[in-house]
Amino acid sequence: MPYKARLGGLAAVALGLIAVFMFIKVGSNWEYVLPRRGVKIAAIALTGAAIAFSTMIFQTITNNRILTPSIIGLDSLYMLIQTFIIFIFGSMSFTMVNKNVNFAISVGLMVLFSMLLYQFLFKQGRNIYFLLLVGIIFGTFFGSVSTFMQVLIDPNEFTIVQDRMFASFNNVNTDLLTAAVILMGVTVGYSLRFTKYLDVISLGRDHAVNLGVDYDRVVKRLLVVIAVLISLSTALVGPITFLGLLVANVAHQFMRTYRHRFLIPGSMLISIIALVGGQLIVERVFTFSTTVSVIINLTGGVYFLYLLLRESKSW
Repeated sequence: MPYKARLGGLAAVALGLIAVFMFIKVGSNWEYVLPRRGVKIAAIALTGAAIAFSTMIFQTITNNRILTPSIIGLDSLYMLIQTFIIFIFGSMSFTMVNKNVNFAISVGLMVLFSMLLYQFLFKQGRNIYFLLLVGIIFGTFFGSVSTFMQVLIDPNEFTIVQDRMFASFNNVNTDLLTAAVILMGVTVGYSLRFTKYLDVISLGRDHAVNLGVDYDRVVKRLLVVIAVLISLSTALVGPITFLGLLVANVAHQFMRTYRHRFLIPGSMLISIIALVGGQLIVERVFTFSTTVSVIINLTGGVYFLYLLLRESKSW
């Protein structure tokens, strides 16, 4: 099947699920229900696209399909920020009550951490694998500090922290969504001048350099893009650890090509399908008794184990 036809099929499935989500059991409350569901769909599309886009680039740079950008510790840092604010200022502090301020602080600190990490490592002449190792260490450290503070805070305030541990599309702020769309548009627009090199970068550093790609410069710029997109999606709805791993690998299996002009939009559509389908299950099957991140992480975790077992058999 031609690649464009496959993308068309994915787009049709995504639009079909969105239509079902928007119009199922609307009743006579169109004016109230449709705008609220529209905000959810917009948040789902933005989050899914950002995670898929950044994960596909990250896996190409690292030349490894079982890694995701969360490995550098951004999810753990997000939880540390939320826990620290409640631990120091309480759940009724301005930074927790005002979602705009909380969003700005979370995105700013996560991007700042990524920039400092990249700057330090690349100045020392380290490679991408050393970056991953340091990211894992920082992620573990952030997680340990968060757990320590969560044990000490009031149980009632811990429930606020617990809500931030799982992604939710139920209470997305429209102002936040508008700011997130603008920021993502600027970031993706900036990245387009570098994504054209991804097909060559997927061959490895040595081949890319021999073919004339300024490898270090391109990789540094793309890592900044990855940091911004992951920070954006995490601060908007919360962490979804295994979504990127799931959709990127499914996109490779479905598209069956190395060309990123098809892989990236394919993974973005698959991500939207997964999130819309997961949200439908959460609302219509589980009646909000769980969150979409639980379903995605369960599915992604099982798929991750499958990938590990498949790789071990090929050794």
